[in-house]
Amino acid sequence: MSAHQRLQALNIVLPPITAPAAAYAPYVRAGQTLYLSGHLARRDGKVWAGRLGEDITLEEGRLAARSAAIDLLATLQHATGNLDAIARISKLTAMVASTPQFFQQHLVANGASELFAEIFPDMGPHARSAFGVVQLPLQACVEVELVAELAPPRAV
Repeated sequence: MSAHQRLQALNIVLPPITAPAAAYAPYVRAGQTLYLSGHLARRDGKVWAGRLGEDITLEEGRLAARSAAIDLLATLQHATGNLDAIARISKLTAMVASTPQFFQQHLVANGASELFAEIFPDMGPHARSAFGVVQLPLQACVEVELVAELAPPRAV
């Protein structure tokens, strides 16, 4: 089953990629590696604002990380033209706006990690970092960035 078919089975429609809000590119390709800039969690087309442990629950945080992962998938699609050109999700970093008393950033990050495992099940687990921060741009509750490896052109 292709990545596109898995998205369809999950009823996920990839949104258009979001234009950068500052002086950066949404992704950079270096050889067979794609580096994706951090994507903020969105809900109903707007930045999902708040802090875990204050006004965002753990389950909402997982959904927020999943929403950022969907936007990352859209950027991967834009960068490659075909999600099946992805050979591996190498590294995921999740930043979680949270209170000093919130210690479950790793569980929030699972919202993104689990979606990538569903879309790319044969690639094995990715390396990951998840940490709490005092604040994120535009008061977002979660930001996720990604590194992916591309398949050799002849393998696509």
